[in-house]
Amino acid sequence: MELPKGVLSAVKSIKHFEQLLESDEEVIILLETRLSLLPKLVRKARKHGKKILVHTDLIQGLKNDDYGLEFLFHEVKPHGVISTRSNVITAAKRHNILAVQRLFLIDSQALDRNVAIMKKTQPDYVEVLPGLIPSFISEIKEELGIPIIAGGLIRTKEDVQLALSAGAHAVSTSRKELWEIE
Repeated sequence: MELPKGVLSAVKSIKHFEQLLESDEEVIILLETRLSLLPKLVRKARKHGKKILVHTDLIQGLKNDDYGLEFLFHEVKPHGVISTRSNVITAAKRHNILAVQRLFLIDSQALDRNVAIMKKTQPDYVEVLPGLIPSFISEIKEELGIPIIAGGLIRTKEDVQLALSAGAHAVSTSRKELWEIE
């Protein structure tokens, strides 16, 4: 599965999730929800022709171990996952599910260590946070050869444009005013 270019809508509330179901958006990123609601939300999104990416680190009640991931992949069946954890990315790749690895730009050591890990795990996309540092977007894209999603602290249309101009494939944001919906 290839993600569309531009803005990716990331939701934290059921209200915004419902609004996206009625929009032209292809992809919905589920940031925060409870495990008990997750299967229902994914089924509902599929019914509306939407592709769902689940941020596994933020799902309350989901443990990112082999058993939690088995449940996620076999029972919930999202189109993709987002995680900071390499074991989640490796498992997603094994199950032919889109894998987005989150990378927090904390310092040079963390960057170097994470780039080395991602060269091994080969996620489908890398989400770089914060997404407001254009020079790192282009550097990481060049180093890994993996499409970049810029996320975190994206607040304005100018932020979106800056990240895309730096080479990001897409920008993820929970700011509804930046989503491309009517």
